[in-house]
Amino acid sequence: MLLQFIKFCLVGFSGMILDFSLTYFLKEKINLQRYAANAIGFLCAASSNFALNRYWTFESLNPEVYQEAVLFITFALAGVMLNTLFLIFFEKQNMNFYLSKFFAVVLIAIWNFTTNYMFTFNGA
Repeated sequence: MLLQFIKFCLVGFSGMILDFSLTYFLKEKINLQRYAANAIGFLCAASSNFALNRYWTFESLNPEVYQEAVLFITFALAGVMLNTLFLIFFEKQNMNFYLSKFFAVVLIAIWNFTTNYMFTFNGA
């Protein structure tokens, strides 16, 4: 499980880079509303993370890919709601938007590993 957590963190780091990059681009260059940019960045990273975690982290051989994807995305959607709530909370503490986003991402990483380890990939 420790190796899986390390792999999960590496995948998560790649997702965080994608998330932050896309959020920055949408918010700063396209002038999309910041919470919409945040949600899009988060969901794109979650999609990438599903594929990487399924094949590399958890090495899932489950033929029910659709079922795993639905669970993974369901937890990601719950995660994006929690992510946005954390982001709003941290910003209300007068924390910088991107620092707030960083702390929200860390908290959601714990949520995502736990739920996907226990339910999506059944402790694979």
